[in-house]
Amino acid sequence: MLETEEAPKVRMGDIAKAAGISRQALYLHFPTRAELLTETARHVDQAKGIDERLAESRTAPSGVDRLDAFISAWGNYIPEIAGLARALMAMQDTDEAARTAWADRMDAVRQGCAAAVEAIQTDGQLAPPLSPEKATDLLWTLLSVRNWQQLTGECGWTQAEYLEGMRRLSRQALLNNV
Repeated sequence: MLETEEAPKVRMGDIAKAAGISRQALYLHFPTRAELLTETARHVDQAKGIDERLAESRTAPSGVDRLDAFISAWGNYIPEIAGLARALMAMQDTDEAARTAWADRMDAVRQGCAAAVEAIQTDGQLAPPLSPEKATDLLWTLLSVRNWQQLTGECGWTQAEYLEGMRRLSRQALLNNV
C-alpha cells in the first residue's frame, strides 16, 4: 500500500482496513501517522536483517575495510527497500509523517557513514582538509537512494558497477594518499 503511487493519499483508516483491524485499534498502537510510517520502515529494516548485514562493517579491522563493508551492506540493501523509499520520498514534500519517517531512516544511514569516517580518521587516513563532519556529509550524499536510482535506473549501471563505483569514489574522496 505504501509502495504505490497512491501512498500520499493513504489514510490511517485505509491502513487499518487493509490490516483487518479497527481504526481505533491502529491508533492504540500508533497514535500518529508519523509513528506508524517510522515504525513500518524500522520493521522493514528488522525483517530484512539490516543489523546482520551491517555486522561486517561494525567489526572491520580498519577504517578502509569498514568503509567498503558499509558501502556493500547499504548499497545491496537499497534495491530491497527502493519501493518504500520512493514512496516516502515522494510523500515527504506534502506529508509531515512521511518526512519524519524518511528522516529517521536516513539518520540511521548517516550514523553508519559517520562510523565509517570515524574509523578512517582513527587510522589517520582521512584526507585533509576534510573534517569528520564534512566527510560524513559527503559519504552520506554519495550513498543516497536518489543517487542509486539515478545511476542504476536512469544511467543503466548494474548493481555491481554501482557498488564498485561508490567504493572507488568514496575512497578517492575520503582517504589520504589514494
